[in-house]
Amino acid sequence: MLGCVIHGQDDLRVDELPVPSPGPGEVLVAVRFGGVCGSDLHYWRHGGVGDFRLREPMVLGHEVVGTVLLHGDGTSVPAPGTPVAVHPATPCGECPECSDGRRNVCRDTRYLGSAARTPHVQGGFAAQVVVPAEQLRTIPAGLPLRRAALAEPLSVALHAVRRAGDVTGKHVLVTGAGPIGCLVVAAAKAAGAARVTVTDLLPRALEYAVAAGADEALRADDPSAPAWPSEVDTAIEASGVAAGLDTCLRLVRRGGVVVQLGMLPPGQSPFAGNLVVSREIELRGAFRFDAEFDDALALLAREPRFDHLVSAVVPLSEAESAFTLAADRAESCKVLLDFEAPAPL
Repeated sequence: MLGCVIHGQDDLRVDELPVPSPGPGEVLVAVRFGGVCGSDLHYWRHGGVGDFRLREPMVLGHEVVGTVLLHGDGTSVPAPGTPVAVHPATPCGECPECSDGRRNVCRDTRYLGSAARTPHVQGGFAAQVVVPAEQLRTIPAGLPLRRAALAEPLSVALHAVRRAGDVTGKHVLVTGAGPIGCLVVAAAKAAGAARVTVTDLLPRALEYAVAAGADEALRADDPSAPAWPSEVDTAIEASGVAAGLDTCLRLVRRGGVVVQLGMLPPGQSPFAGNLVVSREIELRGAFRFDAEFDDALALLAREPRFDHLVSAVVPLSEAESAFTLAADRAESCKVLLDFEAPAPL
């Protein structure tokens, strides 16, 4: 079978891999679609994500959906042929964070396609993958696999909005209109936000944000535009750049909440700390997700407009072209790999 493997910076390959066999409590899944994530792009372009550096070849991918093929001993559900989404995290269940109900920040978790530990955790960008049965979620009836592939990044967005607290009736600012930022827009609207303003530097990205439900989509480099708010109730930073965090801190009201979702560059990042003090702003981090995965699938089943955020579906054989397109935010939002499509002639 074929899989998408990163061997080092700028060294992405479609390799022949052995077909895995499920062990006790595991399930073999035939992958249909896999979403190319920003972390996948970082491994490709930079050889790592933040402080997590590649030390060995690794199958990429953690946004995958497909159908059940085979069970290992000790499990029989979901039944073969069932369409499923894969929750990519396997928390340890024993650390203080897991005991405190914060499994998303488990200190010993395993996450598909992650170099956070060595040996690396191999990812889901392969024709067939083995995962623990408890990581599978049956896809709701009527939800197409193509749209269901957004479940993992939408879960990230839902978690960030929940970290912000109750946004019902509030004005929410989202800085960054990449795939995650657009999904934060949708998540905030679903959570009852009265108004969502999003900023970005790229016109196409802002168009995707409007498709996701943004009320205002503004150029980040034009703060003099009349539509810029004087202040907002809550801000979610999804761009991963210090300038976005600065915008959030300067626009959120006194006593408001800022959620840092975008992964900032390694090392120290400057920020307007005095504003956090003098305005009693609450600055909160948001990392991955946990139970939001089930909520994401339910929301995707209700909202066909999420289809507009899938820019392209590319055969696995053309993986590098898919990554190139996904990295071009002037042209794309979410790009999916198709593990069943035949190679182009």
